[in-house]
Amino acid sequence: MRASVTHAFAALAFYTSGASRIDQRGRWHVEAGDVLLVPAGQPHRSIEKAAPDWIGVGFCVPCLAAEEAGSLLEPFERVRSGASPVVRVPADRHAHIDMLLRELMRATESGDGGAPDVVQRSLLVLILNEVRQAARSQHPASPSPGVVVDALRFIERNCLRPLSLKDVARSVGRSPAYVTTALSRATGRSAVEWIVAGRMAEARRILLHSDERVELVAERVGYADATHFIRMFRREHGATPAAWRAEAQSKGGTLTQETVSGRTR
Repeated sequence: MRASVTHAFAALAFYTSGASRIDQRGRWHVEAGDVLLVPAGQPHRSIEKAAPDWIGVGFCVPCLAAEEAGSLLEPFERVRSGASPVVRVPADRHAHIDMLLRELMRATESGDGGAPDVVQRSLLVLILNEVRQAARSQHPASPSPGVVVDALRFIERNCLRPLSLKDVARSVGRSPAYVTTALSRATGRSAVEWIVAGRMAEARRILLHSDERVELVAERVGYADATHFIRMFRREHGATPAAWRAEAQSKGGTLTQETVSGRTR
């Protein structure tokens, strides 16, 4: 049987036909007209398939959470709190959300310098708004509090500034050891690893879509010491930020997995 997987980015998939049975903190049936939500760090796997056809997108959560668009992440937080990961999209919105996802796919594949980043983010905001509206009609109640949910929410909204494990623990009223253990058991990553993952995702986006100096990139993602940022980036990616940028741009600005949409049958 296929093992569960987790990833550091959030993802959603809109099913256009067929169906799947998903194991994600419970077993869920997903069919045409449904959106499957997978919060960052949540284990999930497909256990049955009936010719599913879907189009989806994965995205960097901190890149949105630090902006006004952070409220659009509400459906993912509800899923983390125990709500169903399956959102039923009203029939009259199917064509619209499918069009938005297809346009996002085209934008991510265009490789047109920095412009696609603006287009991608705009399209992503529109998609997330569609999902939020549909989810609110199904789950009007607010998410229940919990250490893992609250800690991840705090990290996603604050990891692009100076942030420590102690800050995260203080935000949820627990000890650093308790928070690290809770996050590691629930997501496979510690609080510090989640902070680094969020920072690296935003660093890759900036490097790919701008010519900002590495020192400025480091500052923008929460590192006061550029040397430390370079060391962390190289540890995560096997190359310095400058070398990574040069290689990515030589390939026509190929996007990282956090921002690439995809389709499968």
